[in-house]
Amino acid sequence: MRMIVKVKNVVKRYSEKIALDHFNMEVYEGEILGLLGPNGCGKTTAINCILSLLSFDKGEIEVFGKKMTPNSYDIKRQIGLVPQEVSVFENLTVRENIDYFCGLYVDDKNVRKRYVDEAIEFVDLKDYVKFYPKKLSGGLKRRLNIACGIVHKPKLIFMDEPTVAVDAQSRNFILEGIKRLNGESSTVVYTTHYLEEAEMLCSRIVIMDNGKDIVSGTTEELKAMITTSEKIVVSFVSIEDSVASLMKGIPHVIDIERNGEDFIIKFENGINNLSNLLSFITEHNLTYTKLYSKLPTLNDVFLELTGKELRD
Repeated sequence: MRMIVKVKNVVKRYSEKIALDHFNMEVYEGEILGLLGPNGCGKTTAINCILSLLSFDKGEIEVFGKKMTPNSYDIKRQIGLVPQEVSVFENLTVRENIDYFCGLYVDDKNVRKRYVDEAIEFVDLKDYVKFYPKKLSGGLKRRLNIACGIVHKPKLIFMDEPTVAVDAQSRNFILEGIKRLNGESSTVVYTTHYLEEAEMLCSRIVIMDNGKDIVSGTTEELKAMITTSEKIVVSFVSIEDSVASLMKGIPHVIDIERNGEDFIIKFENGINNLSNLLSFITEHNLTYTKLYSKLPTLNDVFLELTGKELRD
């Protein structure tokens, strides 16, 4: 695949604070790249630097094979941005907002009208074209925000937390829309706090923390990088503490957590773990009420690599 964004060793400082610390990222044509990290880790700063909305102190950024500058209008015409905060004009209707943002990139009135109509259809706002933003629900405002960012049919779209504070129906609508955009040849860079969204949408993921890129890869590649390969959750009718402590001797056990009646057993190898646990249960005449296996999640990856939950 062709690389269309290259970020190399970018440093961004705010006085004494380092927002980006030799940050690196590559985006390839046709993918949905997930950019994950906790609040304040530098995701939005990275996007703003890529778009040349912020200057940076050190490093290189290229988009579509060219150096990105504030005056790179030929490049910016090919880029769409859906910011984290809803950024529309309150004194313009839904149609007027979308038409305004389209007009920043498209001069031909006939083409612009067609693009606006298609964007309205895409986000399903045709029943709200004469509404002002203050009359829209939070989910509908998010849809309007997306329409304004993609109406000019960009090849590269940055979406910064587009599903924050929306209802489940609007969230699903937005996620399906992102899939459709990608299916129509748009490359998407997607930031989110919702790991299940990243697992569902993203072909590749970059995890960042404290302004640094920590690791990148597909979901399966990231899961293969961590120590935990499987978790088994088990609850017993009763178990002595002395017997519970013996579970640490089961092959490949690396840690055991207790959550109420549940024992969460982490294994470093995914082979025969369930069989070994059942043998232990039989050997000690234990009766269980719950027993199931869980494969690693992106949250496990994030927790092991950063030492924190994504939403911390």
